[in-house]
Amino acid sequence: MVRMTMLVPKIDVELCVGCGACEDVCPDVFELQDDGLSHVIDATACSECECQEAADSCPTEAITFAEE
Repeated sequence: MVRMTMLVPKIDVELCVGCGACEDVCPDVFELQDDGLSHVIDATACSECECQEAADSCPTEAITFAEE
């Protein structure tokens, strides 16, 4: 049996500056919260760009992908 792994977005809050670019691109996955930083609210919600576009738009490269 082959186990399928899925890459999910992660945000390094040490790098995030809260610009909101990721939320603009992928609002179903990312959200600016009360701490002024972006957070992943549903890592599996993106079916359009698989969040790569959001990661590419991050000016501090705070978005990475990890196996779930």
